[in-house]
Amino acid sequence: MASSDISIEKLECVGEQDARYLISLIRSVPGFPKAGVLFRDFMPVINDPRGLRIMLRALRLALPVPEDSFDSVAGLEARGFLFGPALAANLGKGFIAVRKAGKLPPQTVREEYSLEYGQAQVEVEVSAITPGERVLIVDDLIATGGSAKAAADLVERCGGTVAGFSFVMGLDGLEGTASLGPIPRARS
Repeated sequence: MASSDISIEKLECVGEQDARYLISLIRSVPGFPKAGVLFRDFMPVINDPRGLRIMLRALRLALPVPEDSFDSVAGLEARGFLFGPALAANLGKGFIAVRKAGKLPPQTVREEYSLEYGQAQVEVEVSAITPGERVLIVDDLIATGGSAKAAADLVERCGGTVAGFSFVMGLDGLEGTASLGPIPRARS
């Protein structure tokens, strides 16, 4: 397999062969959505039955905290929407959508964050998180940590508690998990 800047350590729970297979499915698209960005396309993972099984198993096996220490799973748009609900259903938990700004009709709370290529905003419905609710934030991969940190800020602004973060993969050299602070993170 060609070398990659995608960390395999977070996938050790599924075994090296499955981890390498999963990484082989991830397409790297230079210059998207703008010049200088290397976009990671996970859609081939979802399209591949074996890849999808590996991804969902990795999320379950690499939970950063015990299953009984969180009440719901929050997934970040867009790819956290693909894996988060499946994980939540598998664990018997509810799902909270962390959406891009302007996509939710009810009253929302919004948080701005920095991307590698600009600024963005995410939001949740005000009523989606109850005070004291313990939330696991899930996404497919972590790069700079901006969107995950924004999601955590939204959970806390709504009165919830961030129980931890779960990412199947991380991009080496961007130190995304360091930006999240001392909150529990996915085990390596």
